[in-house]
Amino acid sequence: MAKDKQKNALSVYNTLLAMMDEKKLKYNRFDDDLVITFTMGGEDIPMDIVAGIDAERELVRLFSPLPFKFSREKLVEGAIATSQINYKLVDGCFDFNCKDGAVSFRMTSSFAASLISKSLFEYMVACLCYTVDKYNDKLMLLNKGLIPLEDFFK
Repeated sequence: MAKDKQKNALSVYNTLLAMMDEKKLKYNRFDDDLVITFTMGGEDIPMDIVAGIDAERELVRLFSPLPFKFSREKLVEGAIATSQINYKLVDGCFDFNCKDGAVSFRMTSSFAASLISKSLFEYMVACLCYTVDKYNDKLMLLNKGLIPLEDFFK
């Protein structure tokens, strides 16, 4: 069974690589870990993205850490803001680390008993980029005290 999972994971990883090549996106690959890293340009802040295939859990994970951390004084506001954002999202979520103020966006998809197409990867990357680009600057402004929490969703 574990051999089948690894074989399926490798097939999904190769589909991800094929999509990246087809879209002519530059990336770094870490074949032993079934992981790639790449950067997408946004309206204001570039987005670093890690895409990995988890063979054991049969999951694709996309992860994008925001390039700042909430200050100690703004931890509560950051936690509230990310929770409010997550309530409105259809796919993916922002993870907030209450200890150090780090924020990242995460998306997953299962390939258990199935395979994933290039179009699903295209959707995941596009959805991640849209969502991160929509909220990263607002979260940064909140952290810097340039907008109050009450105005965050206006």
